[in-house]
Amino acid sequence: MNRRQFLAAGAVASWAGSRALGANDRIRVGFIGVGGRGRFLLDYFPADTPGVEVTAVSDCYLPRCYGKDPASKSAPHPLMDRWAKYQDYRRMLEKEKLDAVFVETCTHARVLAVMHALEAGLDVYAEKPLTLTVEEGRTLRKAVAKSGKVLQTGTQQRSMPINRYASDLVKTGKIGRIESVVVCNFLPPIAWVPMGERPIPEGLDWDKWCNQTELRAYHPRLHRGWGWYQDYDGGGQSWGVSGWGTHSLDQVQCALGTDDTGPVEMWTENDITQDAPDFPAKKDPGFGFTRGRKPVIMRYASGTLLRLEEPGRAGLDQLGATFNGSDGMVHILRGSFSTNRPELRQGAPDDTAMGKGEDVAHIRNFFDSVRSRKKPNADVETGHRATTVCHLVNICRLLDRKLKWDPQAERFEGDDDANGMLSRTRRKGYELPNA
Repeated sequence: MNRRQFLAAGAVASWAGSRALGANDRIRVGFIGVGGRGRFLLDYFPADTPGVEVTAVSDCYLPRCYGKDPASKSAPHPLMDRWAKYQDYRRMLEKEKLDAVFVETCTHARVLAVMHALEAGLDVYAEKPLTLTVEEGRTLRKAVAKSGKVLQTGTQQRSMPINRYASDLVKTGKIGRIESVVVCNFLPPIAWVPMGERPIPEGLDWDKWCNQTELRAYHPRLHRGWGWYQDYDGGGQSWGVSGWGTHSLDQVQCALGTDDTGPVEMWTENDITQDAPDFPAKKDPGFGFTRGRKPVIMRYASGTLLRLEEPGRAGLDQLGATFNGSDGMVHILRGSFSTNRPELRQGAPDDTAMGKGEDVAHIRNFFDSVRSRKKPNADVETGHRATTVCHLVNICRLLDRKLKWDPQAERFEGDDDANGMLSRTRRKGYELPNA
């Protein structure tokens, strides 16, 4: 049996899986994906992560591992020369003695990488949105349970003291029965339309980048703007349903106390919301920001209505949700909250400034869980359920009819077309392992 077969059989997991970490042991970390988000999080190491060291990085676009991505505006990390570098992350999992990995890939490649890391016996910090489909989330949940490993989803507001405080106000009835929740009407994904073929950049393994999706002709708009397109994500890294929408809808799930369930019914409204005129044209993915999107209404079993209807604006002030209760209102953003009940502000923690530093508490919570083996703040069930709400929004818009959802069975009631959208066929060679 060679080393690759050894890894595939799960035997290498014995090193990481049996290594009990003491308070003074250093946690060895690898990164899978060192593009924009991965590079941003790497800046927290080592200054903000005591007792943790990055030892290896991997990216199917190998120049990124050397800080030579021509599209990146970030200077190379000062410790980059010290790290082992791999184009194939599975080689990194095989060769390096790691305790944990950060999976910062594109959405369509994320779950497969996470499951390979779990098979290798590693704890995982996985970027949001956690999955591309509902079925991926179901499979991943089983894999985490089987492995006994820690998985933290990268929804960092879960660890911000001010967000936890404000969520508890809603959850414990401080503003009464929650009648409705309003969030931004986030953008849906669009279909990729072939734009011709361009030369594949040197150092890019395009086959591995395409992963489970069709092996399409290379084009920089697809490579760099993948988040807009439905085969790769759910609407865009920023204003898309599964981009910033993940943060807002996760905030809804958190404050409603529905981390193990979800809505039971959903429908669209007739009015078309056009995108606000101040969306920056320089980020146009090729089809403009003028496509309309129908507001989506979701009903929870409690009777609470979740309304995706507020027009988006080009700013971060939509990264949250407004909770309307029978006894007041609470508006929770990522890192702050406001209310029409001033007394509820008494004793509240300080705000968390958005931007550099906002992830520190969440990353530390992950490493605390790696040491203690306790459930992290955004575990696999939490991440799966919040991401499922994003998928339900997109399915509802596509079918444009009322749908009934069974959150226990995680199936639509009496709708084969809708249930057919819960999973996708994966390209040969990129199937998920059996969980």
